[in-house]
Amino acid sequence: MNKKLALLFSGQGAQSVGMGKDLASEFSVAAALFRQADEILGYSLSQIAFDGPVEKLTETAVCQPALYVHGLACLAVVKEKFPELDFHATAGLSLGEFTAHAAAGTFDFETGLRLVDKRARAMQLACDTTEGTMAAIIGGAEDRVRDLAAAADVDVANLNSPGQIVLSGETSKIALAVSLAKEYGARKAVELTVAGAFHSRLMESAYQTLKTALEETPLATPRVPVVCNVDATSVDEAQTIRRTLADQVTGSVCWAQSIEYLIDRLHITHFLELGPGGVIAGLVGRTRKGTPVTSVSNVPTLDEALAVLRAGEA
Repeated sequence: MNKKLALLFSGQGAQSVGMGKDLASEFSVAAALFRQADEILGYSLSQIAFDGPVEKLTETAVCQPALYVHGLACLAVVKEKFPELDFHATAGLSLGEFTAHAAAGTFDFETGLRLVDKRARAMQLACDTTEGTMAAIIGGAEDRVRDLAAAADVDVANLNSPGQIVLSGETSKIALAVSLAKEYGARKAVELTVAGAFHSRLMESAYQTLKTALEETPLATPRVPVVCNVDATSVDEAQTIRRTLADQVTGSVCWAQSIEYLIDRLHITHFLELGPGGVIAGLVGRTRKGTPVTSVSNVPTLDEALAVLRAGEA
């Protein structure tokens, strides 16, 4: 089988103070993206990403644009150092799906950043006007966790990997779900420290805002397949892309299924993760053990990834 590479991009929660700082210091192509982002957004996103404070970077309205810019800065640097980079598909976890579309050419850097900014601000507002949270359910079968969600009247937010499912909803109902989890076969349940109930019905106002913004945004046909979160299949038609990006705000992130689709249907053999922390690599490993994933988040990991790419191992 010929080697086929897909790019994967991080979602909210992966951010960390210092993200992109060494890349921007060493590579003008990365510095230019952060500088352009500062101008588009009207505030110094780069300063917050590079130097914090962590409380500001963690805000939904800030961390989503920061992750988008950081992911594309990582990609730009890889392309500069390894011009022969050839990838066959892209995908991104939640917010990362926008970065994946930018990488695939569905929209340009600025268009994507403006969409992400609207999404992030709308989700921040939805968090501020509702009382919601999320919980990770570990070690449970998917059908039993879905039964648990129905019993507690909460939503299935993320199917991250086999045995790791995240529920989302009203704070009191999530507490109920956590208390019932072992009765539904889960090994443990942990409430997460998050700003609100992402990927649930409590994000309806953000869904409406993003839906309108997407309808007003011209989209191109992606150069490579982009696998969407909500359907775990590749999308290329403009209206389908608009629908899936909007639906994702209130719908489930089917990440494990997306990875399986990339491997089984698109015949991807290697992955390149672009974003902080190596979170995606861990999820891929739990979904399909032994799948090669190379991660780039800073200069040291870039050097390691380039060695892998030049050796033809990714």
